[in-house]
Amino acid sequence: MTEPMKNISKSEVLVLKEQIAYQEGQVVSKTLAQNPAVSVTLFSFDKGEEISTHASGGDAFVTCLDGIGRITIDGQEYLLHEGESIVMPAGHPHAVYGKEQFKMLLVVIF
Repeated sequence: MTEPMKNISKSEVLVLKEQIAYQEGQVVSKTLAQNPAVSVTLFSFDKGEEISTHASGGDAFVTCLDGIGRITIDGQEYLLHEGESIVMPAGHPHAVYGKEQFKMLLVVIF
């Protein structure tokens, strides 16, 4: 049986933004949980890096952990700052861009 959560310490107080590092010129991801119902992933974006427009089969809940990210949903742009969240609805085209260096927690509910 696979662990429900991986790549993260358990029974320990954590600062999520410290669980993933920035890498120059890259988008870095770390999967914490993945199953048919939910996906939980940490991301870091170097300034100017992006995940281009795509759609998801589930509602994608994003929380900014560090920096500033630009979220585009159906062509509308939103700036996300530390502590702020937004939901990218299932089936709608969306993209994520590191306006500055940017870390986020992504939870997709299928």
